[in-house]
Amino acid sequence: MNLEAYRPPLEILIHDALRALVMGIWVLFVLHYISRYVYNYYVHRLGEGPARYISRKIVHIVAGGLVALSIPFLFREPWIPTLAGLGLALYTYLPHRKGKLMYWFQDPSNISEVYYCISWSLAVIVSWAFNVWIGIFPLFLMSFGDGVTGIIRGFRHKKRVKSLDGTVGFLAVSLPLGYLLFGVFGLLVTFVSAFVEKLDILDDNIGVPLVSLSLLIIAHLAGVLPQPVPF
Repeated sequence: MNLEAYRPPLEILIHDALRALVMGIWVLFVLHYISRYVYNYYVHRLGEGPARYISRKIVHIVAGGLVALSIPFLFREPWIPTLAGLGLALYTYLPHRKGKLMYWFQDPSNISEVYYCISWSLAVIVSWAFNVWIGIFPLFLMSFGDGVTGIIRGFRHKKRVKSLDGTVGFLAVSLPLGYLLFGVFGLLVTFVSAFVEKLDILDDNIGVPLVSLSLLIIAHLAGVLPQPVPF
């Protein structure tokens, strides 16, 4: 375990904070412009529910997913991206609290996007002691895997439903990266995560990253997890 990563010098924290500021601007642009455009484009074609659902999944992929993939290349410590994720959790929770939702992607019946941000942050802070890719891959599953799943289901079924075609999309997107990073064990984690998503016992933004992150950490501690391929 690399606990030194949790004690970075001030200079690194400042540099990472500047990078996080740029990433934060991008995320806000996705929340307020890109996802809103997607909602407005599809609301008259598919209806309010499917348009919001697809817009929400665009946020998953284009904001949370792309930023997660940038972490191993842009950040040198875990605190700044973790705090940024928790800040976004608060930013998305307050509209629910105040009753002023960003209606184009927020659903009044749940706070799944808040769970997403919290899970995102926890995966980053926990995995940094081992290997950051152990946290990034669960975030990929939660962002791209679940995101593509939702988009497929939104277009094909025009409602939130746990259909087989969505699960196939989850696997098609996630299996290649799982194998590239962790070999056969990455494939296993992907299949288990797809099964968890399909069961719908827990919110996907809790269940998918929790299960996949736990499996990867256990395998790492047991010495059976291959070292991720450095990009």
